[in-house]
Amino acid sequence: MTLPAALANLAQWALLLALAPLLRGLIQRAKARAQNRRGASLWRPYAELAKLLRKQDLVPDSASPVFRAAPLAALAATLVAAALVPVLWPAALLASSGDFLVLVGLLALARLALLLGAWDSGSAFAGMGASREAMVSALAEAPLLLGLLAVAILAGSASLAGMAHWTLTQTFATFSPVHALAASALVLVALAEAGRIPVDNPATHLELTMIHEAMVLEYSGPSLALLELAAALKLTLLLALLAALFFPWGMAPAPTPARLALALLLFLFKLALGAAAIALVESTLAKLRMYQVPAFLGLASALAFLAVASTSLTR
Repeated sequence: MTLPAALANLAQWALLLALAPLLRGLIQRAKARAQNRRGASLWRPYAELAKLLRKQDLVPDSASPVFRAAPLAALAATLVAAALVPVLWPAALLASSGDFLVLVGLLALARLALLLGAWDSGSAFAGMGASREAMVSALAEAPLLLGLLAVAILAGSASLAGMAHWTLTQTFATFSPVHALAASALVLVALAEAGRIPVDNPATHLELTMIHEAMVLEYSGPSLALLELAAALKLTLLLALLAALFFPWGMAPAPTPARLALALLLFLFKLALGAAAIALVESTLAKLRMYQVPAFLGLASALAFLAVASTSLTR
């Protein structure tokens, strides 16, 4: 790997981390505008993270070191997962053959750390949220893996960068049913993985409906800041993954400054469209009841299975 390529890979990984809080601000501002409100500043998530980092880190008396280690482990796993996703050009910092399997495993590891921290807190609300999160995880990981597998089979590549490069060579005329089925499945899974409506509502603290917010209820200060940053980064990398696999047009074919600058502008545009789409969904749909979530993710599983089955018809 040449030095410009390595620097470009490092820059796009750092870009995902830097833009993660801004994406939250975009979604909140878009939701406010959809509801005829002015909304908070786009930079408010950054200010909230800075405020949390200055506060005291409180730990329940019954908690073990697992409670303290969980936020750092969740953020670390998410950071490594972000290094697998191509953003500005069809390459990634830790790209390798079969890295889509590593991506699914790292997201599962981050979720496991969060679950262990919630259970270790000793809070009934945190335990309830963790049990719900475990159910969502069990239902979401299979369609996530199958959706990525369908694209891998179609592209003839086992790496996310290779999939993005293959899609980049295609045109809208060659957009196959496998793309449509896999994209639909991964969009549904992304909403569940990121804890967004209709699976979870990140804007509520009602103990009967919350999942993610219940698990982090006992955290405060820097630990809560790490968890919030990990959640924002997870949402950002999922949107970047969808853009890379299904809408990579605009990526730089080579890591030159001019092409990377254009790719950055187009990526920001795609990210803004993703934020607007999430805001529209959350402004028009209500959160599903818990017993309806399996049917929602069952639909994602069916779409992902059909995508894998359809690869034999398109290759």
